[in-house]
Amino acid sequence: MNLLEVSGVRKQEGDQEVLKGVSFTQKEFQKIAIAGESGSGKSTLLKIIGGLTQADGGEVLFENVRVKGPLERLLPGQPGIAYLSQHYELRNHYRMEEILSYANTLSDEEAETLYEICHISHLMKRKNDQLSGGEKQRVALARLLTTAPRFLILDEPYSNLDPIHKNTLKKVIHEIGKRLDITCLLVSHDPLDTLSWADEIIVMKDGQILQQGPPQQVYSQPVNEYAAALFGAYNLIPPTSAKDFKGLPGISVNGKSLYIRPERFEITDKAEHTLKGTVKEVHFMGSIYEIAVQLPSSVVTVKTGNSHHRVGEEIYLSLSPDDVWYA
Repeated sequence: MNLLEVSGVRKQEGDQEVLKGVSFTQKEFQKIAIAGESGSGKSTLLKIIGGLTQADGGEVLFENVRVKGPLERLLPGQPGIAYLSQHYELRNHYRMEEILSYANTLSDEEAETLYEICHISHLMKRKNDQLSGGEKQRVALARLLTTAPRFLILDEPYSNLDPIHKNTLKKVIHEIGKRLDITCLLVSHDPLDTLSWADEIIVMKDGQILQQGPPQQVYSQPVNEYAAALFGAYNLIPPTSAKDFKGLPGISVNGKSLYIRPERFEITDKAEHTLKGTVKEVHFMGSIYEIAVQLPSSVVTVKTGNSHHRVGEEIYLSLSPDDVWYA
């Protein structure tokens, strides 16, 4: 049984159609992430699902009950659904323990477990102006969870966080689903944050779902260049340069462009079915090196952990047919 069913949801804002009949389902405990450029309709969709924005058409069912919009309820919001916005707010001049006690439906033991999961146990005596942005966000999240929701919507939870607080929040969100049995729906400004977390990713553009599938599929087999660009670097080989790849087994040179992720290339010894190239640039990126390789008709970017390659060096590349997609 589906926990959430979104059917043909539409939303008009002025002359712009923000959502154009969006439909998808989410099962209990399934982790879904929504990715897309700014203005693709992600946040509007989340607010409609949470009962905070009125849809102009379509329907949202949560646990087989229709989610009502703010024009249909005295207090906006759907029982059982918690929504953490990008602009979380905490009351000033209150200690965190006071803020968290309001509307708390948990036992003392359950609340302590929640505070531990959210990494805020040490913040109880502090006031709002004594917390960092990341700490405030985790407190705001814990405050929502004290109402014991069954479904949690996270709208850009990682935006404006430094790497330390971002990594902490990633652990928190993982633990929420694992230990509290809460189903999560997440939107991230940086879709790369979703690849290791989500069971399924929805790619949106111009108010519509462009692609939907497991992270591995969306990353390795994007439906077009827009979907490819959302999830990191890629090589675009136009048809005029695709002849460089003609000698590789299983790769079709049929007048289409080739798309290849940089890490899919393997630097190997000279062999019959390899690409011969010359190193043009080497860039240290921390855990890996990015190498620009000149082929006869094109330049490709290759990622490798090998630190020994030098500009001007002749190298050979191999590539699996499964690592190439066509457009």
